[in-house]
Amino acid sequence: MTTFIDLGFNLTAPGPAFDPSSSTTTPITKPKEATLIAAGASYLAYAQRTLAQRSFEEDDAHRAEQTKLGLQERGVLNGIEDDLGVGDEEESPDLLTADPKKWKDLDQYAVLGLSHLRYRATDEQIKIAHRKKVLKHHPDKKANQGDSNDDAFFKCIQKAYEVLLHPERRRQFDSIDPYYVDLEDDVPTAESVERAKDPEKAFFQKFGPVFEREAHFCASCPEEEVPKLGTMSSTKEEVEAFYDFWYNFDSWRTFEWFDKEVNEGSNSRDDKRYTEKKNKNERARRKKDDNTRLRTFIDTALSVDPRIKKIKQQEKEAREQKQKARQGGRAAQAKLSPKEKAELEKKAKEEEAKKKAEEEEARRAEKKARDAAKKKAKRAEKAAAEAAAAGGSAEGAAAA
Repeated sequence: MTTFIDLGFNLTAPGPAFDPSSSTTTPITKPKEATLIAAGASYLAYAQRTLAQRSFEEDDAHRAEQTKLGLQERGVLNGIEDDLGVGDEEESPDLLTADPKKWKDLDQYAVLGLSHLRYRATDEQIKIAHRKKVLKHHPDKKANQGDSNDDAFFKCIQKAYEVLLHPERRRQFDSIDPYYVDLEDDVPTAESVERAKDPEKAFFQKFGPVFEREAHFCASCPEEEVPKLGTMSSTKEEVEAFYDFWYNFDSWRTFEWFDKEVNEGSNSRDDKRYTEKKNKNERARRKKDDNTRLRTFIDTALSVDPRIKKIKQQEKEAREQKQKARQGGRAAQAKLSPKEKAELEKKAKEEEAKKKAEEEEARRAEKKARDAAKKKAKRAEKAAAEAAAAGGSAEGAAAA
């Protein structure tokens, strides 16, 4: 069978001056003897095997072990370099047997093994955690190991990865993170502080961590800029600024995570609008309950704050000292001339007027802050009531 090869170029015919009898080649030189020296990677490997008296299989195993040791020394293995603190968190039996259809009921951070990082986990750490879980729980790997179990937990892993890498959906989950929701029920009470051996120390130990935890939900500034509870040495201005901030606290928590989905297979616009209204009403109710919870906690902290008692005591002592000073001043005025008495009375009236103006300004500012808080609470209650009424109307219309 003839085979044709395409050379990719055309051969040209020799010119008219070509003489095949003539030769331009040089004569072949006489062979010479030469010594060849063994060299190169192959010879080096041969020499090492020969000196160590290892077979090819033994040499391959030895090389693999040396490579592994070298990687460990450089920190490439065992997650030292690329783990970023993710670790290898074990899954609980309940988590491994969870129903993927109820994946929204699961702790998404626990699914990926990020319970110790939670909202502080970066996107890179989330990707590393996902990769580790996939390598461990991939259905193909389980099948090779003889495990015929279904891929239920693997589906949960994929869902958790999708949620935590999506900024909006992750914020929705962080709003109802079960870890912090459970901690909301474990808050200090006034009695726990008043009955403590050292009430001052107990106040800061019990209330400080709760304020720091709630600071994560601040919408007006980063968590690091939220005022801290402080210490017993905090000034009056610092204490007042702290409670003023928290009484006007704006939380970014939302509750869309609990939204009900439209019935599967339903294309009715009425069903969709009805479901959306119910979800909106439920979110408003949960938001109102959360604001009430936080407001109650702040009221409790204010009622047992030892610094408030200290500030009131200092103000009382200052008033008593001023009263004593005025009484002593009156006794001294009896010995003064009419002109000196008039000057002192004038100065005292000016100071009194200045003090009243400052107190009046402080009362106005305090009243303004209280009114603003009341208006905000009323607006929230009104919105919740309107939402509930709209939901009731929608339910009646749907029933009709």
